[in-house]
Amino acid sequence: MFAFIVKRVAQALLVMMIIGFIGFAIKHNFGDPVRDLVGQRVTPEERAEIRERLGLNDPFFVQYGRFLKNAVQGDLGRSFFFKKPAMDIIMQKAPATLELVFASACIIVFLSVPLGIFCAIRPRHWFSRFTMGGSIVGVSMPVFLTAILLIYVFSVELGWLPSYGRGETVTLFGWWKSGLLTADGLEHLIMPSIALSSIMLPLFIRLIRSEMMEVLESEYVKYAWAKGIKPSRVWIVHAFKNTLLPVITVGGVQLGIMVAFTILTETVFNWQGMGAMFIESVERADTSLMVAYLVFVGFIFVLVNTLVDIIYGLINPMVRVAGRK
Repeated sequence: MFAFIVKRVAQALLVMMIIGFIGFAIKHNFGDPVRDLVGQRVTPEERAEIRERLGLNDPFFVQYGRFLKNAVQGDLGRSFFFKKPAMDIIMQKAPATLELVFASACIIVFLSVPLGIFCAIRPRHWFSRFTMGGSIVGVSMPVFLTAILLIYVFSVELGWLPSYGRGETVTLFGWWKSGLLTADGLEHLIMPSIALSSIMLPLFIRLIRSEMMEVLESEYVKYAWAKGIKPSRVWIVHAFKNTLLPVITVGGVQLGIMVAFTILTETVFNWQGMGAMFIESVERADTSLMVAYLVFVGFIFVLVNTLVDIIYGLINPMVRVAGRK
């Protein structure tokens, strides 16, 4: 198991180096850092001096090595617009995005598991047909349209929920501003989390249903029925437990994708997280902040998938054996 973990961590480091290279190439080829730092009134001689002092005249791979060295220390550059380290700005915005993704993931887990199991066990039931039909609609609707419909119904027409912002927050650990611990913050979180979860919820319902229906037709489940085991034990222990492996794999990938998908959700609900920050950095041509965002999101994606691979290996020893071969 130790060799399996080391291999997965090494692969994660390689992927992060590739992401860092792509991010640095974007930063190196788009925009002029000196112009963004000093403006238009500086003489060409002063610009040349600043470029030399910042090391911008060094060869590409020398600059890339310096970028990697700083990135390992948590330095991904300085925002030209905010005049602050890019990571400081990202860490200010990250709590909003991570709490939104966490709430959406909870909705997906608590709804997709029982609905997927029920649709697999009772495929001809009217509720199963309704759920599967609704899942097709959910897959077809883009997240921004779902968000707009939620705002129209629950904010404009009914006036039940706030339509924008994070609401009241409390500060934890000296820097984490959380809305999960206040009633107003939770009210503001309901609609954005539902809108974001609408992307993945239909997918997981259909995935759990299809995988479990396949498992229910396997020989060991038929043997369990023949032994007279209780239906609830057959469904949960024998069928659903063996359905979890592909669900965990897909879930890890989709969780990383959800972090990137928050861009549209945060824009519609004016949710001041990393997605909204990225849109602003694009509008302001703040390449340092854009690259820092891409590297940070890539790091989250790689970290989540590495943890999923390790958990998968713990659950299914055959994965470790196949990896050694």
